[in-house]
Amino acid sequence: MTSAQIASAAPPRPGLMPLDEALSQLLACAQPLNGVETVATFDADGRVLAQDIVSALQVPPQDNSSMDGYAVRCADVRSPGAPLRVTQRIAAGQAGVALQTGEAARIFTGAPIPPGADAVVMQEDTVLVPQADASAVPEVQVQTVPQPGQWIRRSGEDVTRGACVLQSGERLHPASLGLAASIGLAHLQVQRKPRVALFSTGDELVMPGDVPPEAMPEGAIYNSNRFFLRALLHRLGCEVSDLGIVPDRRETTIAALKSAADHHDLILTSGGVSVGEEDHIKPSVQSLGGLNLWQIGMKPGKPFAYGWVQRDPVATDGSAPGRAHFIGLPGNPVSSFVTFLLLVRPFVLQLQGARQTQVQRQTLPAHFDLPKADRRREFLRVRRNAQGGLDLFPNQSSGVLTSAVWGDGLLDNPAGTTIHYGDQVSYLAFADLLS
Repeated sequence: MTSAQIASAAPPRPGLMPLDEALSQLLACAQPLNGVETVATFDADGRVLAQDIVSALQVPPQDNSSMDGYAVRCADVRSPGAPLRVTQRIAAGQAGVALQTGEAARIFTGAPIPPGADAVVMQEDTVLVPQADASAVPEVQVQTVPQPGQWIRRSGEDVTRGACVLQSGERLHPASLGLAASIGLAHLQVQRKPRVALFSTGDELVMPGDVPPEAMPEGAIYNSNRFFLRALLHRLGCEVSDLGIVPDRRETTIAALKSAADHHDLILTSGGVSVGEEDHIKPSVQSLGGLNLWQIGMKPGKPFAYGWVQRDPVATDGSAPGRAHFIGLPGNPVSSFVTFLLLVRPFVLQLQGARQTQVQRQTLPAHFDLPKADRRREFLRVRRNAQGGLDLFPNQSSGVLTSAVWGDGLLDNPAGTTIHYGDQVSYLAFADLLS
């Protein structure tokens, strides 16, 4: 039989799955985890809120000054230069008394507005009147005619009593913590952290520090994926168990998967998911649960695996009965990095009940030409330049991790699309994808 006859007799390969379809199928499996915990507001950065936060007070609690200056009655200042008697001094945290006709109050930023005052004149627009008698009531001349309400922050202009200031499912960030603190919350209810088991397979892998570069055996490589995957998981608020490098033996791989499933919500590996590749991950996962191998129409990162591993029903560490998710990423470092950002990141966020799992895109001009279109949807490593456009890293190979360090984001280029200098393109910033 000729090679052409062999090719024609072979079953056709399934078509490439569109990335959006793969993400949709993946997220359909990511049911939010059970479990809520109370954490100090100080420690809640990056966590997903488990309940709506409703304010029991106004912020600010009363009208206050947004400037250092003088609280006045507008009716007393009909023209520039009007003199007013300064009858009180109000600092932040103090309460003043009602202003009478012809009076002003020396006031400082954040201090409550005294009754009767309807404007603040900043001190730069005033002049103190010299007094011959030190015991006399000081006077100030107001050099501008104030408008009612100027330089006054109104009670509740930030937060009104009864308002929902943070919603369940929000991923908290530093400003969120400040907002929660501003309404008096020292603790917050958040979703529990996903427990993720991370391990690598492959006898060719070597850990940095175990073997110096000059002594590396032929065919060996340092395990770079383990470092960035672990860091990415931590950034997403996961509890990570780093199970190291699992030897290329079926029984060892099965044992590692079984142990990981009993104590974790997700098992994440890299490598060994390409079509036709000989490895122990695929048959091991299949023997313990189920596995789907997807060929995704994206570059880099075509091979991807999603499945599950059955948990031991007698596990007593609080894991829910049933299954642990399994995700297998491609082994090439840039492929592993990009597929994590585009597929694993939203999956992990949805496990935590996050309402927002995608990042906002920007439209920017390409400052390069890409004359050859690819049949797959490409995610090119690019960097913004001083002119506001995008420069392209010259080597887009899936093994060149330098491109992800040099770049500050990904250009999402549709399949079959060439790029000409100045074309408007879709840009995803690493600052958002890595948050």
